[in-house]
Amino acid sequence: QVQLVESGGGLVQAGGSLRLSCAASGRTTYTMGWFRQAPGKEREFVATISWSGGTSYADSVKGRFTVSRDNAKNMVYLQMNSLKPEDTAVYYCAARQRGGSTFISDYAYWGQGTQVTVSS
Repeated sequence: QVQLVESGGGLVQAGGSLRLSCAASGRTTYTMGWFRQAPGKEREFVATISWSGGTSYADSVKGRFTVSRDNAKNMVYLQMNSLKPEDTAVYYCAARQRGGSTFISDYAYWGQGTQVTVSS
């Protein structure tokens, strides 16, 4: 079992930055993912990072977002730079036992989400 708690969301102007954090408890040697869901839209993949640090990103955030983890602290981070209004969404941290995946259904454990709002 893994428990996940996100933090760090908020309101920021376009072009600004935010860093989201995900605190994991329980068994934490998992691949971690970040997903987001905008109002009226389906949840979508943002980034994933394996236990060893391998990463993958959605094309829409590549070059602007960076996912990282501190295994000693059981923390995962999403550094978001050059934010755009279309990045506005609830951001979720998720975990799975196997390797990286972009599919929501592959992740068994989810946090409660944190709201990110980017104003124009």
